Amino acid sequence: MHRPLIRGLAVAVAVTSAATGISGTAFAESTPPSVVDAARAAAFAHASATGVARGDELRPQDVLTDPEGARHVRFVRTHDGMPVLGGDLVVHLTDKLAYAGVTRAADHAVRPAGTARLTAAEARTKAAAAADGTAGTAELVVDARDGDAILAYRVPVTGSDIAEGTGRSTVVVDAVTGEIRSNTPDADEFLSPKLVETLRERGERIDPVTGVASASPRSGLTGAGAAAAYPAPVVGTGKTLFAGQIKLSTTQTARTRYLLKDPKRWNTETRDARGLEPTAFGQAKQFVTSNNVWGNGAVSNRASAAADAQYGVAETLDFYRERFNRKGIRNDSRGARAIVHFGNKVGNAFWDPYCACMLYGDGDGEWFKKPLVVLDVTGHELSHGVVDATARLEPTYVDGEGTQYGEPGSLNESLADIFGSGVEFQTKNAKNPPNYLIGEKLGLSQKFLRRLDKPSLDVLEQAVDYWSPALYSTEVHAGSGVSSHAFYLLAEGSGRKTIGSVTYNSPTYDGQPVKGIGRAKALAIFYRALTRYMVSTTDFHDARIATLKAAKDMYGATSVEYKTVSRAWAAVNVRVANTPAARH
Repeated sequence: MHRPLIRGLAVAVAVTSAATGISGTAFAESTPPSVVDAARAAAFAHASATGVARGDELRPQDVLTDPEGARHVRFVRTHDGMPVLGGDLVVHLTDKLAYAGVTRAADHAVRPAGTARLTAAEARTKAAAAADGTAGTAELVVDARDGDAILAYRVPVTGSDIAEGTGRSTVVVDAVTGEIRSNTPDADEFLSPKLVETLRERGERIDPVTGVASASPRSGLTGAGAAAAYPAPVVGTGKTLFAGQIKLSTTQTARTRYLLKDPKRWNTETRDARGLEPTAFGQAKQFVTSNNVWGNGAVSNRASAAADAQYGVAETLDFYRERFNRKGIRNDSRGARAIVHFGNKVGNAFWDPYCACMLYGDGDGEWFKKPLVVLDVTGHELSHGVVDATARLEPTYVDGEGTQYGEPGSLNESLADIFGSGVEFQTKNAKNPPNYLIGEKLGLSQKFLRRLDKPSLDVLEQAVDYWSPALYSTEVHAGSGVSSHAFYLLAEGSGRKTIGSVTYNSPTYDGQPVKGIGRAKALAIFYRALTRYMVSTTDFHDARIATLKAAKDMYGATSVEYKTVSRAWAAVNVRVANTPAARH
């Protein structure tokens, strides 16, 4: 049985400003109340557009400020005191704080009919049975997802057998009929249940090659460091499994005592679960050395995996800060955390939103031979954290095996791949060359797990290149190919080309070419779209609109960049003409 890693953690709220959705200081400290008040008042004044109604309360989650002064206020909603699932919205204001538009998850009125027939105790029983775990407190909510407005109970379940890693799921039970409306694992796992099953059916093992050859650090850290007073920031050496020998920012606490804790990145830290499943980060053991050398490049040293994890987290934080001025995963100027050697024979890696940290198992000893502490795995999973702190994209539904389906969940996976590959390109580690491949170091027979240029080359997850109505019922990693392909075309264009040591050949749905605008601009557009114009139910046609709005904000509606965004989506068959009539 599993237990949750940490039972709760408030979502940080932050202010942003700059051309690409660039972050500032914490919301609670520096956002003028007038901005939130103006956005809330505008939402009710324009109720026909925003969908808010009598009985609704809007609670701010973050505020973003554009260089020209426009504001974007993200809200979650309650109705008659009950949280509204799928009720989130972003209110857009001008520099004068006048209403400029809205991006909303629910495109219908949120007014539940009837009263609850199930008791909270009955809902807990149903939730526990559905997730095969122990149910917590049942909370009445309004489920506005998928075009509904249903009175329901939201029940946290721990020890769930469908939720690998933390073992925590959230089950939503119809308060009138008792139907299970959703059963979703809370932690995001890198290897999906469906992929794990496929690998075992094929007799294929994940056994990445490790090594300790040196690699030049991108971060510019130099010297071993010697502190005059303690604690003090110093520079140590990591001998990793996958990234080579690298420099790590660490903390010296005494003359011969060092912690794997990064004071230059908001005290980002990696700890050792020792094969257990700690219920709090503080229960994991700190990594300490006497010589500031971490690992030996092999799994025989517990600190080797920790060095990889700490390196990957640091590089991901640097990517978001240097590209978008995002200060931490939740944009709250707090470090990220990682726990390695998590659990007994756990063959996966996870982002846990409750801990705001990465969890890495050591492998199951049979099918998954080593910890998944590879750079793009960490970049991918931490990017789920960024999505969780912004749009909170969710799968349309989850089956009894924990497999997730639907376009918003597919978009979530795609964004994690897009920004995860961005981390690799920014890091420029010779031992982990950057590319548009995900999981290329896992030792798979197809030489990668997923790829952005032609996703359908992935036969393991059966990824798709183009949109079709079938995406509603497609597993999220397979469906992620649509927006990943659109991003690649926007960045690099169609056709054959070689970047680094990898040859790409990206097709288009209509056979017409696309000329890319460059990776930096493409990343900026997708990041701005995520943080301003996406909500929990955003599908691929919504994402097209979001990226067009972002491109218009940054470059203008007549720009090459704007036109290329439109062309890239058309090239994956996401067009105005085939927009589904009922999308949610």
